[in-house]
Amino acid sequence: MDTLVKTLVELEAEARRFLSGLSPQADSATLVTLSGDLGAGKTAFAKAVAHELGIEETVTSPTFVLEKIYQLGSETSKFKRLIHIDAYRLETGSDLAPLGFDELMQDSGNLILLEWPEKVEDALPASVAHLSITVNNDDSRTFLYTYG
Repeated sequence: MDTLVKTLVELEAEARRFLSGLSPQADSATLVTLSGDLGAGKTAFAKAVAHELGIEETVTSPTFVLEKIYQLGSETSKFKRLIHIDAYRLETGSDLAPLGFDELMQDSGNLILLEWPEKVEDALPASVAHLSITVNNDDSRTFLYTYG
């Protein structure tokens, strides 16, 4: 399914719609990979998701720290934690090990948003949700979801 997003208000609405259709996995974390060129909106989408999950602190790109973990305190949230990983600076899937990726993937309470999955695809499970963001000529974004 693809969606056209033209404004930040539409981005917030898209994050809300996306989360409404997302359910925790029974026996592992829910992994959503985010692909797109630099500046496509991967981190902006992650910020919108965080906002919709009730995270009040400032959400920034984890480009240099690689991973940020946010506790979700709301009793109404489907998830316990949002983990935001930026793999741009990584070279292979084994580079995820120091982040505790395998342990994070074992907790069904985790929602993991992983930017630049193509850098670490050898460490990713076959069944993931994937969002690809494309910048259009008019600066709108096309969000294309696939589920594997």
